[in-house]
Amino acid sequence: MRVRKTAEVRRQEIIETTLRLADEVGPDRLTTEMIAREVGLSQPGIFRHFPKKENIWEAVALVLSERMRKIWEEAKEGEERPPLERLRELVRRHLQLIEQTPALPAILFSREMHLENEALRKAFFGTMQKFHEHLTELLSKAKERGELRPDLDVDDAGYLIIAIIQSLALRWSLSGRSMDLVKTGERLLKTQFAGFTCQVAEKG
Repeated sequence: MRVRKTAEVRRQEIIETTLRLADEVGPDRLTTEMIAREVGLSQPGIFRHFPKKENIWEAVALVLSERMRKIWEEAKEGEERPPLERLRELVRRHLQLIEQTPALPAILFSREMHLENEALRKAFFGTMQKFHEHLTELLSKAKERGELRPDLDVDDAGYLIIAIIQSLALRWSLSGRSMDLVKTGERLLKTQFAGFTCQVAEKG
């Protein structure tokens, strides 16, 4: 006997299928017809759950944002741990999420997000800003403990760390995922931290 799936289960199937196909064919080439075929629905069936294609992408953004927020909060737990240790864990988990969701770099650099879907762009921009807040919070605590150079601008430092992650994710994707994303990220972060902690040369 065939069991009828609930609307929520179908929505989740559509979202996960969108993520998988976005990785396989690219976000800009993905069509609702492809999604429908993979899920086992007609296109009208897809539109019963998501009235427009952009609504699917908005749901994808929400799911990814929630996954990111969850790992960020988990990585920050443990006030007894040094802030830089928690920051390293935060970056490591973020890189692991990219490995587990290989469509993420393609979505971030897609035409769909930058030109065609304003809601999607705003959702990911807001998520990036939240990630920056987590980074600057930990950097500020490390600076207060004297672990970072006193002239360090923690806002700029946070954006530098995000830049490392984004460029690394792009290189990982372009290389056919032939590199160890987490280990490479940890090595680059160690190099970046060396600049954050070095003493400023005295003037004169």
